[in-house]
Amino acid sequence: MQSRWVKKKILGPFGWLSIIIIVIFLLVVTAVASANYLYQTSLQAKGGGVEKVFVVKKGESAKEIAVRLEEERLIKSAVAFRIYLFTNKLDNEIEAGSFKVSSNQTSQEIAKELQHGQLDKWVTLVEGLRVEEVAEKLSVEFNIDKNKFIGLAKEGYMFPDTYLIPTNADEKRIVAIMRANFDKKVDITIKNLAKKNSLTLSKLIVLASIVERESKNTDERPIIAGILLKRLEEGIPLAVDATIQYALGYQSNEKTWWKRDLTVQDLEIKGPFNTRKVAGLPPSPIANPGISAIKAVASPEPSPYYYYIHDKDGKVHFAKTIEEHNANVGKYLR
Repeated sequence: MQSRWVKKKILGPFGWLSIIIIVIFLLVVTAVASANYLYQTSLQAKGGGVEKVFVVKKGESAKEIAVRLEEERLIKSAVAFRIYLFTNKLDNEIEAGSFKVSSNQTSQEIAKELQHGQLDKWVTLVEGLRVEEVAEKLSVEFNIDKNKFIGLAKEGYMFPDTYLIPTNADEKRIVAIMRANFDKKVDITIKNLAKKNSLTLSKLIVLASIVERESKNTDERPIIAGILLKRLEEGIPLAVDATIQYALGYQSNEKTWWKRDLTVQDLEIKGPFNTRKVAGLPPSPIANPGISAIKAVASPEPSPYYYYIHDKDGKVHFAKTIEEHNANVGKYLR
């Protein structure tokens, strides 16, 4: 009887509950310690001496990067790598580009490498930029001299695209990379189509640069290209504002190379780029066209039109005669 009383006295009314809580606490502590040990172990170098140039694509998420690192046998665990990035607020610190990494590096070391150890850097150059604008964009990303790049670059042939360029590339190498891409994209098929319309490569690119600046709509570009070609064949001035914008150059008050609203005085500017006054093509491209504009000129769409305008919403309006064109101007631009 005494032993029973002692057991009840020792345990008390909450004795078993206390024991259960202690056991659960010990289990949780053990689980946390085990998870932390597993996490820390997973961050250690995978080993094996695998060395690779790992390319982080533009817009790639931390999850996608972690999964590829594991698939390429550079880290032990994609999950542990992601946890490390998240807890250290590094999810958005990884840069796009190419990096030299090794499976002998820890996940922490690889994460650091992906922030600062770039071999190459991604840069996107959109369609319709002139070489000065391309130079400005590149000078932000790379240690180059803008004026030297402009002197080496050929207007119209610096193909707009997304490039992976070595971080130590100089002006000459970048120009060579872009021109090589142009030669690859403007292939023999496009050149042969252009020849059928009596267009040399030079004329093709001059016209394509005009179409690029005149229209951003892929569907209407072949029609506009057809109109411009027809005007050329018949000796009618092209009368496009984009060439005049090119001739006017940088507008310091607007901080743009393309003046937005042309004045009557602007339209009277003298020189071969004023296609309102001078018939035929301007002497050089006015921008760097993309493949859509180039294909539109190589394969123009015949139409009965001789004129076109874009209204304030960017919608195109075609006209067969000067009377119809003037009516469109009065209706949509005034």
